[in-house]
Amino acid sequence: MAVQEQNSIRHDWTRDEVLAMFNQPFNDLLFDAQVMHRRHFNPNSVQLSTLLSIKTGACPEDCKYCPQSARYDTGLEKEKLLEIETVIEAAKVAKASGSSRFCMGAAWRSPHDRDIPAVAHMIREVKALGLETCMTLGMLSEEQSGKLADAGLDYYNHNLDTSKEFYGEVITTRTYQDRLNTLANVRNSGMKVCAGGIVGMGEEQKDRAGLLMELANLPHHPESVPINMLVKVAGTPMASEEDLDPFEFIRTIAVARLMMPKSYVRLSAGREEMNEQMQAMAFMAGANSIFYCDKLLTTPNPKANSDMQLFERLGIKPEEYQVDKNSEEQEADLHQVIAESKTDLLFYRAG
Repeated sequence: MAVQEQNSIRHDWTRDEVLAMFNQPFNDLLFDAQVMHRRHFNPNSVQLSTLLSIKTGACPEDCKYCPQSARYDTGLEKEKLLEIETVIEAAKVAKASGSSRFCMGAAWRSPHDRDIPAVAHMIREVKALGLETCMTLGMLSEEQSGKLADAGLDYYNHNLDTSKEFYGEVITTRTYQDRLNTLANVRNSGMKVCAGGIVGMGEEQKDRAGLLMELANLPHHPESVPINMLVKVAGTPMASEEDLDPFEFIRTIAVARLMMPKSYVRLSAGREEMNEQMQAMAFMAGANSIFYCDKLLTTPNPKANSDMQLFERLGIKPEEYQVDKNSEEQEADLHQVIAESKTDLLFYRAG
């Protein structure tokens, strides 16, 4: 489908239309995605987010990809909700390293009402540092969504993970409708939505198309759409899944850009396994956001300094952050902030 036919924001995509885009010649698809991207964004600017685990492990869900599930033996040490001082210092490190958004995640099925005041305090303190705020805490009720919105939370992340048809192969402890209900509660509270999925879990192309169709056919497109590549963690049921064809991953990025032209498309989990050429191709396909830290949740992420070096080679600048120091000076500043914090900071990956 030519770019000219996709000028308007749509919420009525069909599976056949989405599959037709997936199966265009690769160069045509990337060209269309790049043209669309340039219509709505600076093509040489990428938004940087940092993700901190504020409560790690012991999750009762059975998501087959997740090392934080209490059902799998992955060697992960459980941690309780972090103290507010630790979160603030981590946010300071994130800002010093160039991030404009600070994301906080807790391995809960859903937060208890007793937890909301503590996370609301975190939101207010991080916003006071001049950072955008995002949280992922599991399912939210309408009342909980309202309380987080009242605290000033900018974004809430809750991924659909995959298509409705493949979902039961991945998770059985919550339904697809549960996820959609949380997204509706978040949207109705006035917060922005961050919702995407994971590819490479053994799904077929029709499922990747189905995931994007579900996201794009929501009443409002998510403002952020993280596209995660499965990170295969020993001890999880998906540890031995076959690798997804890298070109199929890039196609997923490009189709997401065409279907949700005004959304930030985040090159998310799995970047540790991507070479520089693959990451550069993802940016060309329309990705314009990354997680920028040493870890996302519990799995590795490319070193922050390596990202800056790649950006310099590609002529990319971080959004709302101008690099005016050489990489060695930036790294020295980052280590100084960490030293002053006198805390052990746990960064981690999510989708």
